[in-house]
Amino acid sequence: MNFWLQCKSVEQSPKKVGGSCVFRGTRVPVRALFENLEDGASVDEFLEWFPGVGRGQVEAVLEYASASLEEPVAA
Repeated sequence: MNFWLQCKSVEQSPKKVGGSCVFRGTRVPVRALFENLEDGASVDEFLEWFPGVGRGQVEAVLEYASASLEEPVAA
């Protein structure tokens, strides 16, 4: 199972963008968010450029990515 499919703001379909993970209800790939942020764009700019994506979706994806980086603390 794809890691991103555990995030409720993400979906995957072979009929959308070649099966890439996209923001639910859109054809905007999740990777587009990270690529734009890496290039210096703000979340507000991303939302302006991709109006089908909601702020809540972006926040959920960023929170999910952040949580996935947390490693359990060893006892």
